[in-house]
Amino acid sequence: MLIDTHAHLNFNAYKKDAEKVIKRTLANDIWVINVGTQYDTSKKSVEIAEEYEKGIYAAVGLHPLHLNAGLVKMKIDKEEIAFNSREESFDFEKYKKLVLSAPAGKVVAIGETGLDYYWKPKTKGKLELFKEKQKEELAKQLKLAQEFNLPVIFHCRMAHQDLIDFLSNNSDIRPKKAVAHGFVGTLEELQKYLDLGFYIGFNGIIFKNIEGINFREIIKQTPLDKILIETDCPYLTPPQVEGRNEPLYIKYVVEEIAKIKNINYEKITRITTENAKELFNI
Repeated sequence: MLIDTHAHLNFNAYKKDAEKVIKRTLANDIWVINVGTQYDTSKKSVEIAEEYEKGIYAAVGLHPLHLNAGLVKMKIDKEEIAFNSREESFDFEKYKKLVLSAPAGKVVAIGETGLDYYWKPKTKGKLELFKEKQKEELAKQLKLAQEFNLPVIFHCRMAHQDLIDFLSNNSDIRPKKAVAHGFVGTLEELQKYLDLGFYIGFNGIIFKNIEGINFREIIKQTPLDKILIETDCPYLTPPQVEGRNEPLYIKYVVEEIAKIKNINYEKITRITTENAKELFNI
């Protein structure tokens, strides 16, 4: 059994065949956590999870790229639901009602939320406001996670030190349980997340060559009991296959980690599944 801890079967990329994808996923003993990026996709995650007795779960949250701070123009991917829709801020009560509306045990995390400085204003003043706004909305989501005693799925791009500093300076809302999803950072940043007790999520990006990032060494240095596996589908398709990614292809991520750590596939499968069940209480 495997658990894809970060998928987006709630996106437009699966609008025509989500049911078929889920059917073959479950038939291959793979469970899935569908992750929201704004209210529409969060609601869709919950709706999909409600359709299945077990094996399909939801996370709800506002991705920093879907926050409309009015300070920068950015391209939103057409693969997502309501891709032209961006929220001015995180509506705490609206998302709270969404969590409460779901059957018990179906919403297993808040996220994905965090910081993303890929698209950013060019002027120093606007940049500072932009960063501050992302942190304000992140704080709201951490408070929601705290209220429901749920773990947090962190998205972070080009902002690891800011996120680490933010969490260090706001220990009252820092989650006890969390994952640094799709980790792309330095060994030093990795260690800081591990020091916070976070799990580290790996997906198809580990097959890419990114300047300054040594995925092989990062995976070696990440304790097995802190690793989660994910696809981030429909994105980051492993090189062994072509086209749209899906949970079935998570096996390639497991194979790569097993090879790097020199541990057999079955052990990686067993321990990462235990890790996912522990973090998300499933």
